[in-house]
Amino acid sequence: MLHPDEAWSRIAALCVPRGEEWIARRAARGRVLARALTATVDVPAADVSAMDGYALTGPVRAGESRPVAAMIPAGAAPGYRLEPPAVVRIMTGAPVPLGADRVIPVEATDGGRETVVFHAQAGPGDHIRRRGEILAAGAPLLPAGALLTPGALSLLATHGLAELPVVRAPGVAVLTTGDEVVPPETVPAPGQLRDSHTDFLLAAGASLGLSFTSLGIAPDRVEVLREKVREGLRADVLLLCGGVSMGELDLVEGVFADLGCTIHFDAVAIQPGKPFVFATHAGGLVFGLPGNPASVMVSFQLFVRPALRRLMGFSDGWWSAALHGVLTRPVPAAGPRDRFSAAEVEARDGVLHVTPYPPKGSHDLAAYAHGTGLVRRRAGTPPGEVGGPCEVLVL
Repeated sequence: MLHPDEAWSRIAALCVPRGEEWIARRAARGRVLARALTATVDVPAADVSAMDGYALTGPVRAGESRPVAAMIPAGAAPGYRLEPPAVVRIMTGAPVPLGADRVIPVEATDGGRETVVFHAQAGPGDHIRRRGEILAAGAPLLPAGALLTPGALSLLATHGLAELPVVRAPGVAVLTTGDEVVPPETVPAPGQLRDSHTDFLLAAGASLGLSFTSLGIAPDRVEVLREKVREGLRADVLLLCGGVSMGELDLVEGVFADLGCTIHFDAVAIQPGKPFVFATHAGGLVFGLPGNPASVMVSFQLFVRPALRRLMGFSDGWWSAALHGVLTRPVPAAGPRDRFSAAEVEARDGVLHVTPYPPKGSHDLAAYAHGTGLVRRRAGTPPGEVGGPCEVLVL
C-alpha cells in the first residue's frame, strides 16, 4: 500500500501528452497550445488614431481655427492625404491621413464639422498608434504550452487563425463491473444496485472538456470481463470501476495481467479509496477504481483527474491545488491512512469556511453529491475542531 504522494509520483511519471491535433478556434477554450504561434499581421495594421478628434500637421495654438477637409471613420482604407492648413475629423481606430503627425481629441476642441477651434495643443505623435507597435508580423504570439483562455482566443482571432494546434485530448473508455449492478433506468431486483459510476465519470469527463465512451456494465465472469477490458484497452485511458479489492469475485487484476498490462500498484493509503489499481499497457493507462461510490469520486478527483489533465498538457499535481480553510464542523481523527471527507466550502471575508459532512462510509453517495470540496486529515493526526485549520481541495 503506497502513500498517496508515492502513488501520484508513479502515475505522473507515465502521464505524457501524446502528440497534437488541430481543432477549430471556437472549440479550443481551455485547451493547451501544442506549438508556438507567430503574428500573421501587424497590429495595428496601419498608423491609426487613438482618439476621436482631429488629425493635423504641425503645432496649433489655443484659440486657432482650421478648416475641416474630411471625416475618416474607423474601417476606412488608408491613403487619404492631408493638405495643410486643413485638418481631418477622425474616429478612434481610423487610419491617420498621410502628412498628419498628431491628433487632438475632440474634447480639446469646439467639435466643429466645417471649421474647428482648438482649445489645447498636441505634440508630434500624440494620440497616434503606430503600425505594428503592439505586434509586428512574425513576432511571437503565444508560446507552446499556453492555456487558450478567452483572451488568448480573442488575440488569435485578430490574426485570422481559424484552426489551432493543441495537445491531443486522450480517448477515455469507462467500464463498470459487478453482477449486482444494473443500468440506472432498470428497476433493481433485491440485492441489485443502479449504476452511478458511469454517470459520474461521464459528467466528470465533460467538465474537463473530454468525451468519455461508456462500455456499459460487465458481469463478474472472467470471459466477459476480459473481452470488455480488451475493448477498453483500445482507448488511451481505461477507467474501470469495481472488482479491484480482495474478494473472490474481484477479478480485475488477473484480467489486466492476462491482457499484458503492467500493474504498478493496487492500493493507496487513503480512506475512502484504498483499493486502487494503476496499470499501463502498450497503448496507454489503466485505472482500476473501487466499487463504492464515494471511493470512486475521491479516487477520481485525487488521481485520475490530474492524470488526465497532464495528458492534456497541464502540470497538475494530486494535491497541489489544495487550499487552507477553517473548519465549521469537527472532523474525526485519521487512522493509519489519510482520511478524505466531503465538505461544503464557502468563501467569506477572504476565508474559506469548510463544513465537512458527517462521514457514513464509502457507500455514502449523498455527501459527495452535495460536497464542493474534499477535506484531508493526514494519517495519524487528531480530530479537527471547530475553528481549527484544515486542508481542502475545492472541486
